[in-house]
Amino acid sequence: MDLALLRTFVTVHRAGSFTRAAALLGLSQPAVTGQIRTLERQLGRPLFLRQARGVTPTTIGDELAQRAAPHLDALVEIAETGLDEESGIRTLHLAGPPEFTSLRALPALTPLTTQGLALRTSFFGSPEETLEGLAAGHHDLAITTARPRGGLLTSTPLCDEEHVLIAAPRWAARLGHDVLREGQVVLEQLPVVEVHESLPLVSRYWATVFESQPAAAGTVIAPDLRAVLECTAAGAGLAVLPRYLCEGALKRGEVVALLDPPVPPLRTYFLVVRTGTLTLPPVARAHEWLLRAAEEW
Repeated sequence: MDLALLRTFVTVHRAGSFTRAAALLGLSQPAVTGQIRTLERQLGRPLFLRQARGVTPTTIGDELAQRAAPHLDALVEIAETGLDEESGIRTLHLAGPPEFTSLRALPALTPLTTQGLALRTSFFGSPEETLEGLAAGHHDLAITTARPRGGLLTSTPLCDEEHVLIAAPRWAARLGHDVLREGQVVLEQLPVVEVHESLPLVSRYWATVFESQPAAAGTVIAPDLRAVLECTAAGAGLAVLPRYLCEGALKRGEVVALLDPPVPPLRTYFLVVRTGTLTLPPVARAHEWLLRAAEEW
C-alpha cells in the first residue's frame, strides 16, 4: 500500500474535508480526491461518506485511521528530527492572543531559545482565526480561548484567567463602597473602556456576576488589553481585564477592583496542535514547557 495514499487518507480523516486536507498537504483538491478514490479501489471498501459540507469516515475508515495514524506520525517524527539535526536550529511557529502570548507564553518559552529553538510568533484577536491558521498549517502551536472541534486539532487546557472589574481610584472614591455594593445599576453609570464595540469582556462579566447584559456602550474602544488598562488607569472609566494583566497596576494603586464577587468570572486558555504533531520535538518541548509554566500562573 502506497504510504503517500495513507498520508493523504489520514489528513482527510483528521481534517474532515478534502479542501482543508489539500491545503495542509500542498495539493489540489482533485489530487486529494483522486488519491482517496485510488486507496478505496485498492481496499475495495469506501472510506468516507461524501456530504454537502465535508466528509464523514465510514467504520472502515475509522478503523484504518486508528491503525495507520500512529505509524505515519512516527515516520514524520523521524523525518523532522533528521532535518533538525542537519540545520542545528528548530523553529516553532506560535500563534495566540497578543497580550497573553506577549506577557505569559513568550517569556516562558524564552529559555528554550538557548537550547536551539527559534521562535516565530503571530498574534490574532479571535480564536477562530487562530484555529483556522493552525488547521491550515501556518502555525505549529496555538493558544486560544476556544476548544476546537473535530479530529484535526487536539487541545489541552493550559490555565484559567480571572477577570476583574476595575477603575481608577477616583471613580471608586466617587461611588463609595456602600454604593458599589448596589452593583449593576450604579456601575452602568460609569463610562466603559473595552476592546470591541460588542463589549465582550464586560458582557461576560455582567452575565456571570449579575446574570444580565450591561445597558451601556463603550466610551473608549481599543483593540489591545494593555491599551484598555492604560486608559482605565488614566480615568477613562471602568473595564474588565484579566487579573494577570492588571495585577501590577492593582498593587501600585493605579486602579482598584470595584467588586469582589464570590465566584469571579473565569476564562480558560487551551494549547492546541494539529493532531499527531506532538511527536515532533520542537512542538512537544514547547507544549510541555508551557504546561509546566502554567502551574505558576
